[in-house]
Amino acid sequence: MIRDRWSPNHDERPAGTPIDTLILHYTGMQTAKAALDRLCDLEPPAPLPRVSCHYLVEEDGMVWRLVPEERRAWHAGKSFWRGHELLNARSIGIEIVNPGHEWGYRPFPALQMAAVADLCLEILGRHPIPARNVVGHSDVAPDRKQDPGELFDWEGLAANGIGLWPAGVDGDGRDRPEGGLARAAALLARIGYPVDPAQPRVALVAFQRHWRQESVDGEADSGTLARLEAVARLVEAGAAAPESLAG
Repeated sequence: MIRDRWSPNHDERPAGTPIDTLILHYTGMQTAKAALDRLCDLEPPAPLPRVSCHYLVEEDGMVWRLVPEERRAWHAGKSFWRGHELLNARSIGIEIVNPGHEWGYRPFPALQMAAVADLCLEILGRHPIPARNVVGHSDVAPDRKQDPGELFDWEGLAANGIGLWPAGVDGDGRDRPEGGLARAAALLARIGYPVDPAQPRVALVAFQRHWRQESVDGEADSGTLARLEAVARLVEAGAAAPESLAG
């Protein structure tokens, strides 16, 4: 069930810009009501900016529609993925109620994840969003964000045809091969991450939150490198497919 509570915080998408990215967030606030009010606040207290998203999913599975998909919601901020910046222009944003790392990060309930999956599938049915462009806020803004975090069930979503997951790839290796961090930085860039050459571990931690959740430590060990290589292959296979879109 989807309920409408329209946010005033949106504007026109730039002409000719495709909707080719889906960004998942957690709310990072103490209650669902506080998050909903914040996303619909026309005049937030200074110095907070006006923000919004297209949808919010509560822990019991209730879905709120806040901004029409054809409009640009203000959810990603300064962001980058696969050569594109300022991703609000080309993305749909879903906020998922969870207090986040600041207020007591916890697992996402099954009802909530089921609602997220159903919503994502509906969105993907309306827009040609490739699997490699279903990402978290921390993927596109790794220097600023941690959400939706290492407790989020990306693997379960991928099993339902939403995003990518390197099934069957051993990520347990803890040895640290020589030159591992440089290899990791190159693979991160191939996948689509914004990689700061001076601080490649920032993007590496974001990758681990998404694809190597059992060890979020910024280390380029053999397990992380195996997952990086597997995800890079999946991304590049999708980019090479005739039916895929550039993005």
